[in-house]
Amino acid sequence: MDECCYHPSVREEPITPKPKGRTGCGKRNVDGVGFRITGNVDNEAQFGEFPWMIAIVMEDILADGTVLNMYQCGGSLIHEKVVLTAAHCVIGKNPSTLKARAGEWDTQTTNELYPHQDRKVVKIITHDKYYSGALYNDIALIVLESPFTFADNVDIVCLPLQGSETLNNECYASGWGKNEFAKEGKYQSILKKIDLPMVPRDKCVAELRKTRLGPYFRLHSSFVCAGGIPGKDTCKGDGGSPLVCPIPGRSYQYQQVGIVAWGIGCGNETPAVYVNVAMFRDWIDEQIKNLNLKFEYTY
Repeated sequence: MDECCYHPSVREEPITPKPKGRTGCGKRNVDGVGFRITGNVDNEAQFGEFPWMIAIVMEDILADGTVLNMYQCGGSLIHEKVVLTAAHCVIGKNPSTLKARAGEWDTQTTNELYPHQDRKVVKIITHDKYYSGALYNDIALIVLESPFTFADNVDIVCLPLQGSETLNNECYASGWGKNEFAKEGKYQSILKKIDLPMVPRDKCVAELRKTRLGPYFRLHSSFVCAGGIPGKDTCKGDGGSPLVCPIPGRSYQYQQVGIVAWGIGCGNETPAVYVNVAMFRDWIDEQIKNLNLKFEYTY
């Protein structure tokens, strides 16, 4: 589990921004919301660019009563009351100690055009075949006490159809993870984005076999690969964060094809490994149905 610096105090009372006009799932705000950062921005995402991005935080109360909110992992909003993340991020955690934060951008300030929103967690659902030893079936849902209020910086991502395959060179991963895989790495205060190509399965396996995994490594069916471009990679602390790609024929609309799971090193030529979201679409639908909720992530 990756943890880092504290975030500003979690608001106990829900923020209620002016409701936005819904236009469907997966709408990326390419130019940001309200303003646009320009120039060399070091892979910083625009404010509100990925409105489905969630920060999962754990409340830690110090001896003097000070409340710190420790960043645990990333996640994505797939329903106003449900967050999609990696099982390794939340397995064994007490739901009452966790909160989900939507609409966050710069974790070091609350002086933003639209405020972030925090919601308490009431239930964690992990896949019954999750295997922590190798992170097989590394998927989980977080159920919230109350729904998020949709706003320009808070919305849901689309999900792919069961069993569908995505080979796209214009995908994006986002998160607040470290910029290097070592003690020298620093957690990011502003949400970062990395453009990544999906990597065909056979090519990914060939590259992974060149690493310490060895020549007999086999990639489990619950994984897909992306990246393999030097200097562009998800890294420590990005676990649970979404990998999204444009929906074919709808370049303005994005679907989540992966969840950050694991990798060998960071930012090298070896592709990173992500949870294959399309493999679990039926499982997600089943859990949503059991919760008596609607499928909001269908495009």
